[in-house]
Amino acid sequence: MVDFRSEKLAGELLDPRRGFEPAAVELEIRWDPLTRQSARILPDAGLLPRANGDLQRLANGTRAGCPFCRDRLETVTPKLLPALSESGRICVGEAVLFPNLVPYSKHSSVSVYSPDRHFLPLGELSPRLIGDNLATQIVFARAATKADPESRWVSINANHMLPAGSSVFHPHLQGSVNPFPTTFQKLLADVAGAQFRSYLESEKRDGTRYLGSTGHVDWLASFAPLGPAELRAFVPGVASPTELDGELTEEHGGGIATALGLYADLGFESFNMALYGAPVGTPDYPLNLRMMCRSNPEPLYRSDATWLERLHWEAAVDISPERLAEEAAGRFGR
Repeated sequence: MVDFRSEKLAGELLDPRRGFEPAAVELEIRWDPLTRQSARILPDAGLLPRANGDLQRLANGTRAGCPFCRDRLETVTPKLLPALSESGRICVGEAVLFPNLVPYSKHSSVSVYSPDRHFLPLGELSPRLIGDNLATQIVFARAATKADPESRWVSINANHMLPAGSSVFHPHLQGSVNPFPTTFQKLLADVAGAQFRSYLESEKRDGTRYLGSTGHVDWLASFAPLGPAELRAFVPGVASPTELDGELTEEHGGGIATALGLYADLGFESFNMALYGAPVGTPDYPLNLRMMCRSNPEPLYRSDATWLERLHWEAAVDISPERLAEEAAGRFGR
């Protein structure tokens, strides 16, 4: 049985906007039906304003010396060992993958959507660009897990723009192949397969947050989000990104592009994404994707990661999942 647990809390203050008359304040605490992680849904307070900064100017200011641009990538980025790629890099379409100089995992990779595209607003991240970039990461993960069978935990991730944690402006993905799971990979892998099925079936029946299916991938707004405007996707029958075939990779790329188009329409230009793999053969585990908006790049901006997010593992967002689902209506085939 799926428990969509939530508790509404009410407080009171003397509101200066109303002559210090007593005023009620409310928030809602929700618990994720899968991991039991909690989140706080706040009244709309405009915590993440729409993007107003000059992103093209920021792009121009970061282009000189960018290691991922065409004229420098070949000479300043590392190469893969021959056991992973004879050419030292993995290319699919415009996308190029190479090792990450910073070892976030035993096998750590970076893949740019294109060395020729230093600036990619979210609305320009097409299904083809995303699908090809995902494909480089899948090729890399297959090679790494074959060369190192103990490294069975695969994830594909994104820090898009500086507020999302990227140290390089040029848009890219990051891959991780490791002998040990991250904290959230372990939490998700420990969820019973029947619980995943019940969760999806319950969301489909309710219809409030379920956004639709692109064919083999189900999309929904997260009941208890990890961050602003969080979307989730599930691929039943696939445990690891290494099992995604060409058709499923293209479908996933199209779904992510649709999600990023929604974010762009909402006025956001920065996001994080994680595609959480479990070891091949994990019983009834559906490949999980989570993605969320981050603060927009501005000369002065408010970070959306506070003491709640970083030290309590609990998001506080003022974009409710239900409002997000309304904004996404019709985009995912429903």
